[in-house]
Amino acid sequence: MNFLSTISSSINLDTIVLAMSIFYIVMPIDMPDFISNFVDTSVGMFSLFGVAIYLFFNKHVSKYAAIIFIIAAYELIRRSSNINGKVAMVKYTPTQAKKDEKMKQMNPIASVSLEEEVVEQMAPIGKSDISVYTSSTFKPVANNVGSASMF
Repeated sequence: MNFLSTISSSINLDTIVLAMSIFYIVMPIDMPDFISNFVDTSVGMFSLFGVAIYLFFNKHVSKYAAIIFIIAAYELIRRSSNINGKVAMVKYTPTQAKKDEKMKQMNPIASVSLEEEVVEQMAPIGKSDISVYTSSTFKPVANNVGSASMF
């Protein structure tokens, strides 16, 4: 009985947090899907942040245990994001510059079409001679069209 009471009095929150955190950091433990899905959400990250704040402000837990817990929480978030594949999605998503470069490669170099060539040859606007007006004796006649027009 003395041995059990000695162990139970020496095991406190500080020792448990420190031992579990060091064990998790050192061992390559794969996370179950339900835990990694929870940790990879904003609620899960906020929960880990809340536990870290609680450990820092609890007077019965040493600051070393809280710092080790933060490292373990970072490792937990990293391992969870590796399982869910969000890291790979962010890693292999191309940047806008790479997308623009691919689009430039897909679009051919603009060449002059047949229509543009014909218009350039047949209607050279701004390149022709100055217009010459000729006078004529023809005068257009406008007859009264009755009620066909309002004007």
